[in-house]
Amino acid sequence: MSAVAGEKPVLWSIDARGVATVVLNRPHVNNAYDGAMIDGLHAAMDALGQHDKLRLVVLRGNGKHFQAGADLAWIRAVAAQSEDENVRVSRATAEAIRRLDAVPVPTLALVQGGCFGGGTGIVAACDLVIATEDAQFSITETRWGLMAGIIVPQLNAAIGVRQVRRYALTCERFGAAEARRIGLVHEVCTAADLDKTAEAFIDMLLMNAADANAQTKAVARAYAGLDVGDVAYDGLVRQHAAKRRSPEATEGLDSFRQKRKPSWYPG
Repeated sequence: MSAVAGEKPVLWSIDARGVATVVLNRPHVNNAYDGAMIDGLHAAMDALGQHDKLRLVVLRGNGKHFQAGADLAWIRAVAAQSEDENVRVSRATAEAIRRLDAVPVPTLALVQGGCFGGGTGIVAACDLVIATEDAQFSITETRWGLMAGIIVPQLNAAIGVRQVRRYALTCERFGAAEARRIGLVHEVCTAADLDKTAEAFIDMLLMNAADANAQTKAVARAYAGLDVGDVAYDGLVRQHAAKRRSPEATEGLDSFRQKRKPSWYPG
C-alpha cells in the first residue's frame, strides 16, 4: 500500500532532558514497515546521534497497533526486483535493527495492540519493553514463505533459542503475559497506565550515569553474542534476501493476497 499523502513514516523529537521519542507513523497499515519506514528509522538514528545530550530513546507506534511486521504488498514488489536490490533492502532492514540494538543509550519500547514479524525484532533489540495488557505478539515470517534470520540474533538474546524455535516455527500468537514470561517484555500494564509506567522507568534511567550505562550495555551485548561478525552478518542478509525471491515466498504472499491457505498446507 502506498503512503498517505504528506505522511512521514517515522517521527522523532527530543526533550530538554535528552529523552528522544521515535514514533512509527503508518497507522493506516498498522505501522507495517516498508522502504520509507526503514529509511525513516535510519534518518531518525542519524539525527538523534548528533545530539550530544541524548540520554534515552523511547520507541512507540502511532494508532491502535505498535508494528504489524512487513507491508506484504511492498515485499511482493521488492521480490520482483533484482537480486542486488533485494540484498540492499535486506541489508537496510537488518542494519536498522542492528543500529537500534547497538545505540549507546538505553532504549525503551512501548507496545500496544499488535507486534508481529519485524516488530518482534524491534522490541527484542530494545533494552526495556513495556506492553499493554491487550498486546499480541507473533514471529510470522514462515507463514508467508519468508524467514526471520536477520532478527534471530536479537530474538535469541531476548527470549532464548528454545522459545525462538517454538514461536518462529509455529507463528502462533501470544499475549503480553506470555511475552513477559519468556522475556520479550519486561512490564505489563493497562493502556491507561502506559505513559505513567514508562515515566517511572525513564526517571530511573536518567538517574544513572550515561557513560556507565553505555559501557554496561556494550558489555552485555558482547557477552550475549550480539556483536555478530561482518561475514556472518552478510550471510544473514543474503539469505534473507534470497528467501524473499523464492517460489515458496511467492506462494506464501499470493496466499495472503488471495486470502487462502498456502499450497503446502495438506488438504
